[in-house]
Amino acid sequence: MQKAVFTLFLVLVTSLSWSQQTQEQLEQKKAKLQAEIREKEMMLQDVRKKEKSVVKLLTIQKEKIGLKEKLITTTEKQTKLLSNDIYLNQREINKLKKELKVLKEDYADMIVKSYKSRSTQSRAMFLLSSENFLQAYKRLQYMKQYSSYRKMQGEEIKDKATKLDDHNKKLSGQKTEKEKLLAEQEKQKQDLVKEKQEQEKIANSLNKSKKQIAAEIKKKEQETKKIDAQIQKMIREAIAEANRKAAAAKAKANPKTTTAAEIKAIESSTKIVLTPEGKIISDNFKANKGSLPWPVEKGDIYMGFGKQPHPVYKNLEENNSGLKIITESGASARCVFKGEVTQVQKIGNKFAVMVRHGEYFSVYQNLSTVSVSEGDMVSAKQTLGKIKTDSDGKTILKFMITQNTTPNNPSLWISRR
Repeated sequence: MQKAVFTLFLVLVTSLSWSQQTQEQLEQKKAKLQAEIREKEMMLQDVRKKEKSVVKLLTIQKEKIGLKEKLITTTEKQTKLLSNDIYLNQREINKLKKELKVLKEDYADMIVKSYKSRSTQSRAMFLLSSENFLQAYKRLQYMKQYSSYRKMQGEEIKDKATKLDDHNKKLSGQKTEKEKLLAEQEKQKQDLVKEKQEQEKIANSLNKSKKQIAAEIKKKEQETKKIDAQIQKMIREAIAEANRKAAAAKAKANPKTTTAAEIKAIESSTKIVLTPEGKIISDNFKANKGSLPWPVEKGDIYMGFGKQPHPVYKNLEENNSGLKIITESGASARCVFKGEVTQVQKIGNKFAVMVRHGEYFSVYQNLSTVSVSEGDMVSAKQTLGKIKTDSDGKTILKFMITQNTTPNNPSLWISRR
């Protein structure tokens, strides 16, 4: 019984400690979100004053709404954790009340019995009526133990009462904090409604310039296609180089049995002809689909893979050959799996790094600086370079995964957050 009570107590203490730690983490996250929201508000004001770009206004407004939604979710988590704490605290209060009631009843019964046998004469007679010295000694010890036990009961009642008072004060504080969080949550929801109304106003004003937006998307797509074509060229070159090495290795290993036709077939293949070692790497990479680390330490998906609808004109689409991930200013791109750096190319005023994993390639674009070189063997989470922050203050990594020259959806490969 005592062991079960101790186990329950340990679980309660552990749960409370974990909740407290999580509350602190959520508070830090909330403070960070609030700072980002203030930053977006300043950006909105700056765009309104200087550029008056409706498209940019809408983009920033969308980002601000996303941050507000995250803030509401964080506050909801805090409220839920606090509710759990209140429940555990209330259980402890109920337990202490029951224990205190039993102790008081037992103590009261003991006092009544002591009162009835309070005379010195009765205690003396209890001792003198002993049949021998040993019995008298035992009776004297019993009287001492009884007195000591009564004193201990009194101290335990006092201790339980103090603990009960502390828990009641804590419960009162928790309830006040919960009311504060609920009021904060309600205000955040009202703010979100206003932000969405503001977004609708911006979207309505944007409807007047649909042709201009369509032209901007078309221009952007043309630029993206040029970059994608360059990336595809890099991949084809890497495939050709890998097959050239594979052909040379085969010819060296089996000079008598390897024919010129076999060598030509390997070298002209549009897919990587895997060596036994390359197949192992390729299979390992494939086995980790869905659990690869993110190519940035912290970040969110800014634009998904494939055809993505415009935020206002749903019939206008942008095609994305990879995954655009927005992160913090000064952040670095990191490799998602061990492999060999096959290409480091400058595209415009930015860099792209390509890493080979058997017949798969991972590509990291929009880097301002690079910290690896062609031929380097890199490991998972190793830094490849710094991500460039654009004129809008956004730090976005373009991340691709291909099987030979075929683009894959990177969001299916990286772990969920």
